[in-house]
Parts: sequence; structure tokens; C-alpha cells
Amino acid sequence: MITLKGNNIHFRALEPEDLEFVFTIENDESIWEVSNTQTPYSRYLIKQYLENAHQDIYEAKQLRLAICKNNVAKPIGLIDLFDFDPKNNRAGIGIVINENQNRNQGSGQEALSLLINYCFSKLNLHQLYANIGSKNEASSTLFTKFGFQKIGTKKDWNFHQGKYYDENLFQLINNNI
Repeated sequence: MITLKGNNIHFRALEPEDLEFVFTIENDESIWEVSNTQTPYSRYLIKQYLENAHQDIYEAKQLRLAICKNNVAKPIGLIDLFDFDPKNNRAGIGIVINENQNRNQGSGQEALSLLINYCFSKLNLHQLYANIGSKNEASSTLFTKFGFQKIGTKKDWNFHQGKYYDENLFQLINNNI
């Protein structure tokens, strides 16, 4: 059975009430490096985004879900599928857990497990990939726990605070298809 609910967390669609949460995440300069954001987002733009968040993954080519603790509606993070390619059965995956008090509690691990299962069982994807900065050890460790393998390094890929940094490409192949 495919579920978007785990032992401690669940996913839900984004709602208009998530405006301030998404605004805070998108404008958190400390994570701009991992999201390739370079300028702040206005509430107006995020409101427009949320109004269109109802689009099907096949239409939008992406899916963003709120990560919430069970029995709580307020999100603690976001998980994304992007570059969804139904012809080649693949997608990119990204995750962010907001605020340090929500990190290192297993929520990211549980969320990634749920999304991998959803992608392989429901969307019938053959592969997932993640772009992870070479200095982001926490994300590299998280993704490799689930069998993602580092398949390459993009040299000097991201420019941040006056320096270029490498970005690693991780891939997970669904051998059951």
C-alpha cells in the first residue's frame, strides 16, 4: 500500500495558509546555496505560486509537498520532485527541513523514504536524482542511506559568497522496473 503518511510525519498539499511558511523558507538566505536562489521572493509571487500549486505533476512537471508532524497541520519542511520526465521515468528530488529544532530528529529520513516509495510505486519512476553541494555532508549522508550513489561531480558549479563550489550528482535506480 502506498501512503504519504509515516510513523511520525505526513505529506500534504500546499494550501493558501502556507504563504508565510513558504515565504520564510524561500527567503532564508542560509539555504539559498542549496536552492540556487539569488534574490528574495515577494509574498505576491509566492501567493501566485500557491494558487497554481493544484496543478497535476504531469502538467506542472513538479510536485512540492509540505512535510508535517503527524496530527499537526503546520509544516516543518518541504519536499520536492522537479524536472519530472514521464517519458524517461525520472525526476529530481530535494528536501528542506526548516529551523534547527526540527532537524536531526529523523523527519528528513522518514520523508525521503516515503517519497522514494511513492515515486517508485505510484509514479513508476525508474530513477531519481539529487544535486547536492560537495560541502553538504548532511544531505549526502541522508541520500546515500537510501542507496543514492554519487555518479559525478560538477566542478565549480555554484558561486556562493565569492567562491565557486562543486556540486555532486547522486542517482537512485529502481531496479524493480
